[in-house]
Amino acid sequence: MLNLYDTHTRTLRPFEPLVAGRVGIYVCGATVQAPPHVGHIRSGLSFDILRRWLMALNFDVTYIRNVTDIDDKIIHNASHEDVPYWVVAMRNERAFTWAYDVLGCLPPTYEPRATGHIPEMVALMQRLIDSGYAYEVNGTVWFSVRSWKSYGSLSGQRLDDIMPSADAATLGKRDLHDFALWKAAKTDEPYWDTPWGPGRPGWHIECSAMATKYLGAEFDIHGGGIDLVFPHHENEIAQSCSAGDAYARYWLHNAWVTTSGEKMSKSLGNSLLVSEVVKRVRPIELRYYLGSAHYRSMLEFSYDALEESAVGFRRVEAFLGRATEAAGRQLVTGVRPEIFDASMNDDLGVPGAIAVVHDTVRAGNAALAEGDTTTAVAAAESVIAMLDVLGVNPYASHWSTSATADDSRDKALGVLVAGALQARSDARANKDFAAADAVRDQLAEAGVVIEDTPAGPRWTVG
Repeated sequence: MLNLYDTHTRTLRPFEPLVAGRVGIYVCGATVQAPPHVGHIRSGLSFDILRRWLMALNFDVTYIRNVTDIDDKIIHNASHEDVPYWVVAMRNERAFTWAYDVLGCLPPTYEPRATGHIPEMVALMQRLIDSGYAYEVNGTVWFSVRSWKSYGSLSGQRLDDIMPSADAATLGKRDLHDFALWKAAKTDEPYWDTPWGPGRPGWHIECSAMATKYLGAEFDIHGGGIDLVFPHHENEIAQSCSAGDAYARYWLHNAWVTTSGEKMSKSLGNSLLVSEVVKRVRPIELRYYLGSAHYRSMLEFSYDALEESAVGFRRVEAFLGRATEAAGRQLVTGVRPEIFDASMNDDLGVPGAIAVVHDTVRAGNAALAEGDTTTAVAAAESVIAMLDVLGVNPYASHWSTSATADDSRDKALGVLVAGALQARSDARANKDFAAADAVRDQLAEAGVVIEDTPAGPRWTVG
């Protein structure tokens, strides 16, 4: 049985879907203020692995990942560029879509934008006002935090211990801790008309409105980064549940990507754009690295660690290539080992699952060395089944057909290595073994490993 760690109960819980055989997932997606760095993309990748595992368990998954396309920083950046807010939002939304796609994330079932769901937000706010949980002051609609007695249940915080914002006293709130569902319009800012006057959405109301529109008043899993537990997800629970919706049954949160022990963020000046990182390693290798740590563990990013991870993945690819050659046919998806499934069922234990992949590769290589093609091919097809779950099967159509930033470099490298191997072959034919060894050593220094086989030399990188 699949067990997932639920942030709300702080326990590892058996996963029991609301409807047998079906799963509804809502993941807080990008606030499209700027292009994505690898810290931004980890959440989407983590929940893509969850989705793939649920699909492997034969669940029919509806996966919603929203886009927050209006907020203070988007407006600020648009003003700085002297363009409408939607120019900034759309440009960065496309950058996020590209990053998700280049790293092999399955497209969401629906990807709603906040600004496309104003009527749903207005309807939810009206329910909250009618039931006494919200109130309007000068065009701004506030949620009355103390009216919801369970406030703090997700984050574990006590309301009286929470420091209100510095300007809270000047905003007309009844209580300094109340939060905005709707913000009254300011001069030169975008706005939408509502029964309480022109304005724009608060951050939290949009997710409650969109999640219930696409998944219903109660759904299975709500996901996002750990930095969203408070206040964003805490406020979502308060406003949705006080309106009478059961809302999410399980709350899952992925940890940060850090650099020098600190959360990766633009304010720290340590962000690494996905578009730049995939110039250093292949996208499939970046996905393998970012997905290799447990989703609830911090991942300390460094290029040294990334390269080490990439070398490990290349060993897996090299084995699959050797097994394919031995089989004399295209490999197919095999049977996953039970221990792999057990790791994935233990709160998506990807580190343990990857260990099974490498154990299977070692066993397959040993079988090849012994000439046991049947065992080696079975191991390789088992590896493919496991890599499918993790989204890093190099034979999957996404990776085999998508163009990557280093395609041209791969082709150039292939031509150069082929020339060097021909020179080595000529030297050996002339019994000039010193020259042949020199070619091999030069290739090794460049990271190209040569393996002599009955069918001729085979080369791999790393």
